[in-house]
Amino acid sequence: MEQYKKNDVLTVTIEDMGHDGEGIGKINGFPLFIKDAVIGDTVLAKIMKSKKNYAYARLEKVTMPSPFRVEPKCPFYRQCGGCQLQTLSYEKQLEFKQNKIRNHLIRLGGFKERFIDRVMEPVIGMDNPYRYRNKAQYPVGTDKNGKPVAGFYAGHSHTIIANTNCYLGDEKNQQILETVLAFMEKYKIAPYNETTGEGLVRHILIRTGFTSGQIMVYFVLNSRRKKNGAYFPHQDELLEALKRTEGMAAIGVSLNREKTNVIMGKEAENLWGSPTIWDRIHIRREETRGGQREFIPTGQALDFNISPLSFYQVNPVQTEKLYSLALEYAGLDGSQTVWDLYCGIGTISLFLATRAKQVYGVEVVPQAIEDARENARRNGIDNAQFFVGRAEDVLPRKYEEEGIFADVIVVDPPRKGCDEACLRTMLLMKPERIVYVSCDSATLARDLRVLCDGGYEVKRVRGCDQFCMGVHVETVVLMSRKEK
Repeated sequence: MEQYKKNDVLTVTIEDMGHDGEGIGKINGFPLFIKDAVIGDTVLAKIMKSKKNYAYARLEKVTMPSPFRVEPKCPFYRQCGGCQLQTLSYEKQLEFKQNKIRNHLIRLGGFKERFIDRVMEPVIGMDNPYRYRNKAQYPVGTDKNGKPVAGFYAGHSHTIIANTNCYLGDEKNQQILETVLAFMEKYKIAPYNETTGEGLVRHILIRTGFTSGQIMVYFVLNSRRKKNGAYFPHQDELLEALKRTEGMAAIGVSLNREKTNVIMGKEAENLWGSPTIWDRIHIRREETRGGQREFIPTGQALDFNISPLSFYQVNPVQTEKLYSLALEYAGLDGSQTVWDLYCGIGTISLFLATRAKQVYGVEVVPQAIEDARENARRNGIDNAQFFVGRAEDVLPRKYEEEGIFADVIVVDPPRKGCDEACLRTMLLMKPERIVYVSCDSATLARDLRVLCDGGYEVKRVRGCDQFCMGVHVETVVLMSRKEK
């Protein structure tokens, strides 16, 4: 295999795409990984880092565009780290995500190709893959002239790309951000500086209830306490300006003095309005209409209170499909006891409770459990009980001390997947079915292998595109206990 070196400029045709959305082409069998190139492109690329068996290259020019290449809506798509697939047609994005799940299950999970092709169903896409995010966290900094800016980090960096109009977020976000930035400039309120640790405003969090129309704005501040009764000068003036935004329902602060990548502080304080906003999720059923599979609302819906520190899926349109799919996979008829691990504010738990005998939810974040209990009361659901703690601690205790078992276990862990002890506990409980909801198909594949080696088999797999234009994808898997 011929070796290429840094700064070599080569013409290459993109034959495949990597898991992070980069184009992959080969020159004489030598692979090049090229960000912003899409499958089918012929490009001019400059090698930036060369290894023994592959190299990373920068896209210099598209000499012959792919038939799957589209014009991006956002002028910052190449700099920003959030929309790696925006130049790829949406149909091809879904194909990319289907292949990503499939490849991880085969290569990392050790499942046979023929088996995965048999159990895997088509990924669920969106009709309109823009303006879908109900939550955005904007870092705040300064431009070269010292003017405050907000936007998103460039890929693999903490350099802020100034952009108040993200095409994935709600259109009102731009108005809110520009109001805040103008206020900061007027009163010389300094953004946080990661290098020096000085400055006040670190991030601006905006959450929107798509059904309720309610908006929440929280400022993440590099501060420990108020000064003269306020967190920043002329605070009431900013609150009054933000309150004029249609739908504004909650304004507050979260204090974070730590040198960390964690955005929110451990606590939040409401300054005006309600401490929460609410949103509604409909239960849907899948039907085939005109040869197309569609998720149709059943009329049954649940309302959820959302606090600033709570986890809530960012794409409400797709969340309805995702949770309805998980509910279908659970196969409940009203007689089952169900455990929902990593339950958050109870979104999946309460869906399950509509068809289960009893649901138990477990979550390590106390505020989320408070929200889950309130959401159960709000929806009149009395067959859901919630516990604060780690699943691997709570499950064995309830099983051994109180004899609480599980017919079905549902897990929806963070990207790192399930804790090893949690997987062992699930195997100990021996539920008839396990429904695994995953936001990272690599850790999903790893955990499925553990569960399969422990006596379970994969029955159904389906992706759901929660993160259109980005490379991540949610996956739902149904597993059942093998017959002895």
